[in-house]
Formats: sequence, C-alpha cells, structure tokens
Amino acid sequence: MSHPAPPRDDTRTLTTVAHTAFFLLLGASVVRFLLRHPGEPRTPWIIALSVTLALLYVLGPALGAAPTARRLLWLGLVVTTWTVLVVLAPSFAWCAVPLFFTALRTLPPRAAVVLVALLTTFVVIAQLQLAKSFDPNLLLAPPAVAALATAVFVHMERQAQSQRTLIDDLIRTRRELAATERREGTLAERQRLSMEIHDTLAQNLSSQQMLLQAADRTWDSDPATARAHVRTATGIAAHGLAEARRLVHDLAPSELADGAGLAEALRSLDAGPDIEVRFHLEGTPAPLPDRVQSALLRIAQGALANVREHSGARTAALTLSFLGDQVVLDIADDGHGFTEPRTDTAGRGHGLPAMRARVRQLGGTLTIESTPGEGTVLSAAIPLEPAP
Repeated sequence: MSHPAPPRDDTRTLTTVAHTAFFLLLGASVVRFLLRHPGEPRTPWIIALSVTLALLYVLGPALGAAPTARRLLWLGLVVTTWTVLVVLAPSFAWCAVPLFFTALRTLPPRAAVVLVALLTTFVVIAQLQLAKSFDPNLLLAPPAVAALATAVFVHMERQAQSQRTLIDDLIRTRRELAATERREGTLAERQRLSMEIHDTLAQNLSSQQMLLQAADRTWDSDPATARAHVRTATGIAAHGLAEARRLVHDLAPSELADGAGLAEALRSLDAGPDIEVRFHLEGTPAPLPDRVQSALLRIAQGALANVREHSGARTAALTLSFLGDQVVLDIADDGHGFTEPRTDTAGRGHGLPAMRARVRQLGGTLTIESTPGEGTVLSAAIPLEPAP
C-alpha cells in the first residue's frame, strides 16, 4: 500500500515564492523612492533601513518556523523595521504581502490574523497617503489581498495537517496490524505445539508410566510379563524420541531469530577449524517463507556436518541462488567423494534421508553429484510461489 507523501514540496515552493516576492518588492520600492525623491535628506535612512530589513529577512530561515522566543523576537524586529520604513516612505507598504506569509507561519492562527490585520491597516494608510485623491480601490484592495492570502494559507495548512494525520494513522494501523498478526501467529503456533505434545509426547509418557508400573507389580511373580511390559515401554520411548526430534526440527532455527535473513545465517556457518567455508549469493534476493529458510538452513548445517565427518575436505562452498521461480542451495566440497550416497542412521538428524524429507515436504528436489577424489556437490532446489 502506498502512502501520500507529506506536502513538503508545496510548502518549499510557497516559501521560495514568498521570499522572492519580498526581495523584488523591497528592491522595487528602493528604486521607486530614489527615482521619485532624488537628493532627499531621508535617503540614507531609507537605504540603511532597507538593508537592515533585507538582512533580518535573510536570517529568518536559520531560526526555523517554530514559534520560539528567538523567532518571535526576529519577527518583531522585521515588522518594526518595515513599519518605520513605511512611515518614512509609504511606497514600501506592499512589502507587507510576503510578511503575511511569514506571520502566518510563525504565530498561532489568532495572533497571526491580528498581525495581518495590523499590517493591512498600515498598507491602506500608506496607499491613501500616496494617492492624490480618494480611491476606493486603495481602501478595499489591500484587505481583499490580505484576506485571500490568509484564506489560502490556512486552507493549505489544514490540508497539510489532515494529510499528516492520515499518514500517521496509516502507519500506526499497519504497525498494529503487523503486531496483531504476529500475536495471532504466535498463539496459533503455541496451540499447534501444545496439541502435538499432548497427542504424542504426553500420551507416550503416560503409556510408559502405566507399563513400567505394571512391570514393577509383576516383576517377582511373573518376570516374563514384566519384561514384556519393559520392552513395550522401550518401543514407546523410541517412538516418543522420534516425535520429539520431529517437533524440534519444525521449530525455527535460532540462527534465523530476531529477523536475521537466510543469507546472513548461511554466511555465519562453519564446518570446524580445519575446513574453510565460503558463502556466495547469486541473483536478486527475494523474501522467503519461514519454513523454506528453516529447511535450507538445516540442510546446510547437515551437509556441513557430513563434510566435517566424512569427506576429508579442506574447503566447502555454500551458494544461495535466487532464480526467479525457485531458490537453490548448493553445498560443494573438495573432499574424497564417494560412489554411492551414504545412508546415515535415522536418529542423527543430519543424514541424507532427513534432508530429502525436508525438501520433499516443500515440493523441491535434492540432488547429489560426487566423484571419488573430486569432491561432492549437494543441491537443494525449492520452488517459490510467483510474486503477485
């Protein structure tokens, strides 16, 4: 889901336009005064105040837009300097239009409206002084311009605030949804594990307890029956041990905890002090389901255990390849190889049967290529669902 971006570009554009308009109006007012009043005694004061006003205005952006004490003091100095300029030369009155924007950005809404009204009053008085006769436009035009500028700015600020609120709500909703999904997933997994433990381990332990108690009661009177009970309990214990290992294998590996990715987990694997393990990543990484990451990591761990214990290799290479519709993990070593795949005992947990079972559960394939004296390459390919 895409979110609307904050209206920073619009604010930046409006700020640039206001600043440019201020300096253009200030420069035009200076030129107009010099052309209309050459040799006036107040000319040095006009130039000095104009330069002061320009310098003060330049310092504004460095103080930020928040209504801090420094920002309010700066605004007061700007307005005071402009007021003195207007008293000395009414033609500087139109510089107030960009100041409307500055006041609206700096002050709270009510205080800003009051200041805009005062500035507008000064503009009207100054324009009437410049006029040779009464002109209704000079009385009505400045308030109309001020009202329009204020309305546009307030509307934009409200839209910006509404958009920021909407973005914050969307982000908060997504976080809450993600947290809810995580909690639901955790509860579902806990429920699944509790049912698995109850239906397998708990039942097996209960059966073992009853058989051993029966054997204890008949140990002296009927040793043959007691031994049969013990043998049956031993078989149930072996079955329970297999179920426990299955549950452990279904849990996410600790190497993938805390959001660590499969590539990082594979890169951290080792095969002992005498074997150098290298990791390569090919293709564009894509998000993988947790069960796929867990299976590939366990396969890599099992393969490296076989390399350490059986191959006599000096180096091993792990290659994780993203091929669009599938992910492939290759484990290659430079050991002595073999002619027929080894079949480890089922209880080891690192044997080839366990690897094949993991890949088969995910709809993938496990292939082994080995030549005596030339090492072994084990490849696990798991199909991926197409991206929506």
